[in-house]
Amino acid sequence: MKHRRAIIVFTRVPVPGQTKTRLMPYFTPKQCERLHSCMLQDIKSECEKVEADVFVCYTPEDKEGKIRTIFGRRVHYFPQRGEDLGVRMHVAIEEVLKRGYTSCILFGTDIPELHSTDMDNAFRVLETKDIVFGPTKDGGYYLVGMKAPHKEVFEKQSYGHDSVMENTLTGLKKAGLRVGFVRTLSDVDRKEDVVAFRQKMRKNPKLQNTETGKYLMRTAKISIIIPIYNEETTIVAMKRQMQGLKDKCEVIFVDGGSTDRTLELLGNTFPVYHCSKGKAAQMNEGARHSQGDILCFLHCDSEIPVTFIPEIRYVMKDHEAGCFGIAFHSKNFFMWTCRVISNHRIKDRKVMFGDQGIMVTRELFFEAGMFAELPILEDYQFSLTLKEKGVRLGMARHRIYTSDRRFPEGTIPKLKLMWLMNRLRKMYRDGVPIEKIASLYKDVR
Repeated sequence: MKHRRAIIVFTRVPVPGQTKTRLMPYFTPKQCERLHSCMLQDIKSECEKVEADVFVCYTPEDKEGKIRTIFGRRVHYFPQRGEDLGVRMHVAIEEVLKRGYTSCILFGTDIPELHSTDMDNAFRVLETKDIVFGPTKDGGYYLVGMKAPHKEVFEKQSYGHDSVMENTLTGLKKAGLRVGFVRTLSDVDRKEDVVAFRQKMRKNPKLQNTETGKYLMRTAKISIIIPIYNEETTIVAMKRQMQGLKDKCEVIFVDGGSTDRTLELLGNTFPVYHCSKGKAAQMNEGARHSQGDILCFLHCDSEIPVTFIPEIRYVMKDHEAGCFGIAFHSKNFFMWTCRVISNHRIKDRKVMFGDQGIMVTRELFFEAGMFAELPILEDYQFSLTLKEKGVRLGMARHRIYTSDRRFPEGTIPKLKLMWLMNRLRKMYRDGVPIEKIASLYKDVR
């Protein structure tokens, strides 16, 4: 016995189909196994910072030695024994304490925010209390510790509901035991927990750097939603780009009633939904059918960078919304000016437009009311809504090349259109009826 304090890591062996099952089918069985392994690696790292001997109490039989591969030779191992969860925890604590340790804490492995300071604080609480708990926000507890085995903690108790902590404390009060607490944390064993943890990571770089954090960001599902209408000249190129991504993300096309060969050329490689014409209505329809954690709205005349998916993940690691910058293949000076102004507008005015590949978390998109179903400026209004909510926008390193089809030939006509677009946004801010604004903007298709 090296130390007088002991830690028990109470865990299942990470086996596909047997661990983190409440996350299925959001995650595949293999992904659940990998997530659990990442959590175990983080727990190991935190345990190594604490002056205590570490025991790993596991179930079922570790035939492949997965637990030992993660924790190594410096810790002690023994299997869980007992008919139910409470009995197994009591037996584990009793077995460790009888080896001569003065205090012992036990915790599960689905709390990715658990830190070595929480463990040290738990031992500190036990200097003056009989029992210590680490409560979870769902009414249970992730940590329990004691100096002597107290069966009362686990007797007549069922687990997996929001009254576990309350019921436990009632019994301990009757027994006259002194109870203390460490901070309340959230466990991660459902889809909603994963979503909430990703949101916390956007505000906490330390969580991003954990094995769990890195894995959860890598596995965030991305849905690309592309509204189409009479895109005969662009659909083949877009289809080709999306074919290279279909194994990495979900791709959805939403047709607004095309009358040319768009749908024939697109074929049946990707899901195609149908609704009335209008980018806002089409993008909203696609979002409702999507499964992604991150939604990316893309125009059909876009040419995306080869790093498209990694850059989306990079931006959304720190932000709830963002976009790419835009560029044009045209060498016209005023198209270059349009590019500079558009990209600067993201940082300066916190405004992004649809041809920049708007990306947003699923939760924020629906919380913001989706795209307002306007005949024009739906992307502008969405940016204004996010701005009112105080959402910071991120911007990818590379650009999306977009066609200049909405710009007429010649320098003067291009300048006139740029001026018109700026004027239309001003009219919108001033409350001019959207129908009047839309009548001033010519649909190029």
